[in-house]
Amino acid sequence: MRGVRWRRVASQVGRSVAVWAVSTVTLLLLAGILPDFRLRSADGDSATDIAVTAAVGAGAFGLLSAVVWPLLVRLLLLVPALVLGLLVFFLNGALLLLALRLNPAERGAAAPETAVVVAAVMSAVASATGAALAVRDDDAYRRRLYRLSDRRRRSGPPSPAGPGTVFVQLDGVGHDVLLDAVGKGLMPTVARWLDFGDGGRSTHRLTPWRTDWSSQTGASQLGILHGSNHDVPAFRWYEKDTREVVVCNRPTSAAELQRRAVGYAGHGGLLTVDGASRGNLFSGGAEQQALVLSIATRRRSRENRSRAGYFAYFSDPANAVRTALSFVADVGREIGQSSRARLRKQRPRVSRAGLYPFVRAFATVVERDVVVASVTGDMLVGRTAVYADLVAYDEVAHHSGPASRDAQKVLESLDRSLALIENVAEHAPRPYRIVVLSDHGQSPGETFRSRYGLTLGDLVRAGCGLPVSRRAERTRSGAEARTAVRAALRIPVEEGGELHRPARRSEPIVLASGNLGLVSFPDVTYRMSKEEIDARHPALLPTLANHPGIGFLLVRSDEHGGVVLGANGAEIPLAGLDDDPGPLAAFGPGAADAVRRTHSFPHTADIMVNSFHDPADGEVLAFEEQIGSHGGLGGAQGRPFLLSPLVLTAPVADGAELVGAEHVHRVLSRWLRESNGPQVPLEPSEERAA
Repeated sequence: MRGVRWRRVASQVGRSVAVWAVSTVTLLLLAGILPDFRLRSADGDSATDIAVTAAVGAGAFGLLSAVVWPLLVRLLLLVPALVLGLLVFFLNGALLLLALRLNPAERGAAAPETAVVVAAVMSAVASATGAALAVRDDDAYRRRLYRLSDRRRRSGPPSPAGPGTVFVQLDGVGHDVLLDAVGKGLMPTVARWLDFGDGGRSTHRLTPWRTDWSSQTGASQLGILHGSNHDVPAFRWYEKDTREVVVCNRPTSAAELQRRAVGYAGHGGLLTVDGASRGNLFSGGAEQQALVLSIATRRRSRENRSRAGYFAYFSDPANAVRTALSFVADVGREIGQSSRARLRKQRPRVSRAGLYPFVRAFATVVERDVVVASVTGDMLVGRTAVYADLVAYDEVAHHSGPASRDAQKVLESLDRSLALIENVAEHAPRPYRIVVLSDHGQSPGETFRSRYGLTLGDLVRAGCGLPVSRRAERTRSGAEARTAVRAALRIPVEEGGELHRPARRSEPIVLASGNLGLVSFPDVTYRMSKEEIDARHPALLPTLANHPGIGFLLVRSDEHGGVVLGANGAEIPLAGLDDDPGPLAAFGPGAADAVRRTHSFPHTADIMVNSFHDPADGEVLAFEEQIGSHGGLGGAQGRPFLLSPLVLTAPVADGAELVGAEHVHRVLSRWLRESNGPQVPLEPSEERAA
């Protein structure tokens, strides 16, 4: 035993010396290349003196990076995350200048801007060298992964013997998109799990599931994590009793929705037992939370460290530099891709200018790296259940299209993240089962505004006989990543930007959630009926129902309780939809049940508007500025996936459907109970039959 310990110590010392030597050589090379960086005095020194200066400088920089850097990041944790990312270079440069000052001979010197460059290169080289030397050393690899998280258990009972479970949500990736990506070789990790063409043995099963009418992250993730998404009719809606607009990705709204779901479901959530929630809108009842939107507005405390996930990643200067460089590269990649699309006059197309390149890079680089680092840390300390959301694909697909080359590149990077998580599982103190799922898909199509030259709000105002602007204004996108960036920057996100408040209370409030629109009359304290709407605005419902961009309407009816309206005077009572789906026929099976459920919600809008849907190509028309959208009925947006290990029981019995986020919650809860109870190995034939 003592011999093994000494070999480990010798191995660690050898790696440290090798990294020091490579860093010294790098410092010498940079001194020869950069004019404002020198390692000798003004009078000149011998080669030996220069080499000693480089060695001392490299050693001092390495020690400062290991000791001082984590303290600096912890002190700056209250700084907005993206600002911290930009400070990485300058802090690293300051450490290099300090390292040169610590040289007793005081031979080294560098201009401040040069120090930033030298420090970045030094950190990257040291990280790459250490990783290369440790690649065959499992203990070193495990220690390196541990440094990605500050969530270590300093005391307490050992990890249970049963397996843990990691749930990875690939936001917005539809079932068919996943299959297409696997077939094209874009996701080799998933392909291996499913045994696509490599002659191996599958370890996972792929199951599609059907969302509720509100096919968006707020409704789906609330149902999945907390077991109830009752009274979530859309991504944003107006509540007449409070006279407020609820927006799922607004921190105060997310906190309120979580509170309601806990009360309605009667339990804390999926992750209440030794769980961790990473990068989600909601906590799921987890004690360990990082980058969770529903707690973003609370005062920071020991119990609330929603931003501590940034420290877990930025505490390693090499990681921080690498992420910052990747962030800059992705901004450039987006500018190039959007410029190419514009020059080629691709259609459909939406604006990708302004801050969008930075929002995209945050989602595809910063958020991904921080969340994956948090998950790996959770696994290495043996947590029982971890749920993490990766929003990269959803953000890119909104602006580039669900099947675009840009979106496919993101799928490749997400597959690499899954491979890393799988690799970490081999070093965790307990076995882990990796479940991958999505909260919704995305449906392609033009925007309503680009096809018809007016917004849904313009059409509603016209139907009400109100003046309409000659120039249609853009409807703000509700992509999750934009609010995540605001929260990271600590920019207030409580403003009513999603709501164009009417000049008078009698005028309608029109809100958009993908291809789902909501019309509310704020001066009426209850949900208006069809008869009341017709009496006030006789042309409104016919104008909407007969517009070619509208698929159907849902309104309350004094006579039938609720009716679905369509073109040419179609009016189908909710109770008769099974026999005569009317305008819902184009939206496939389950549409009637989804509409009836939403009709029962207390805060359903006076008029629920679903856009046109073409079953032939899956196209919908978004009421927001998105060419890949979700939020309503129609196409791939309502068909996400659940990818689960074969050792877990099948999500549903043969021939049954997995319908609704609440149903998915019950399946995941069952799997957690199975994982922590006795495990009965399945025979290979039984596994495949399942």
